[in-house]
Amino acid sequence: MLGNKKKKEYDLGKIQKQIKRKLSDSRFQHTLGVTYTAAALAMRYEADLNHAMTAGLLHDCAKYMSADELLKNCERYKIEVTATEKLNPALLHAKVGAMLAAKKYHVRDKDIISAIIHHTTGHPDMDVLDKILFVADYIEPNREPLPKIDEIRKQAFVNLDKALVMILRATLNHLHNMQNEIDDMTQKTYDFYVSKEE
Repeated sequence: MLGNKKKKEYDLGKIQKQIKRKLSDSRFQHTLGVTYTAAALAMRYEADLNHAMTAGLLHDCAKYMSADELLKNCERYKIEVTATEKLNPALLHAKVGAMLAAKKYHVRDKDIISAIIHHTTGHPDMDVLDKILFVADYIEPNREPLPKIDEIRKQAFVNLDKALVMILRATLNHLHNMQNEIDDMTQKTYDFYVSKEE
């Protein structure tokens, strides 16, 4: 927009090389899938393309860490750990990843940091980049077939909020069926967007 300060552009090639060294081959392929899906959604919804791709490349940058390492990093950097995260420390890769994005990859933009923090649970009243990364993480082409994935992929390019609700519903159903712990934030996000639809 005219008069607005230009957003910082991140060196995607450099970040991609750094990330490749840290992640397993399958996790790296997923990361590339999310990055390009986020780019496609950013073009569709007129979001910042470079920021969408940066968020995509960095969203799982802490996935190589063990549960113990994730918990130690939370302690070291004073990152709040919820009761659900204590039971399932793998969920902490989003918060620790956001910290790494800031400290190791020098990401200063709050929209990218927010998208990384919330890419697994969402949060009420998400901005467009939050939604793009959340949806891209679910629908990227390398994903194993998930419930209603084809329908959600179509919807993602028609109505982002509807795709978001479909993903949240599928996630909550899956966790419920597996009798896994449900993160409060996932439930709050779902309730928020369902009430918006009504």
